[in-house]
Amino acid sequence: MATTTAAQRREQARFEYDAFLRNCPTNQLLDRISDKWVSLVVSALAAGPMRYSDLGRKIAGVSPKMLTQTLRSLERDGILTRTVTPSVPVRVDYELTPLGASLSLLLSAVKDWAETHFDEVHLARERYDTETAETS
Repeated sequence: MATTTAAQRREQARFEYDAFLRNCPTNQLLDRISDKWVSLVVSALAAGPMRYSDLGRKIAGVSPKMLTQTLRSLERDGILTRTVTPSVPVRVDYELTPLGASLSLLLSAVKDWAETHFDEVHLARERYDTETAETS
């Protein structure tokens, strides 16, 4: 029986990833990047580096706690970098990494789609609700 190295096992596993399986790492990553706040943070940072307070103002409705959690998780995943500039007060900037920039293309496209097609979706919802109410 041939033995395989850890690198060979990782490479083999890469081809066996299946996001439809709950315990697959890709399923967990998909769960992370499909979060509303992640989408909005990544889309906001697509325009360039931003400070925490600027992100908080740009993303309506995000609480400071949720923004902090989202930024930390994205930093941990390598999607963005956090740069602290020693000054008074301390300046903290967030910027997408190359990995984050590639993700921003997708997430910004989804955001743009939602903004473009909301009226159609709203009409479909009203039509569905009317038809469902009539048959109930």
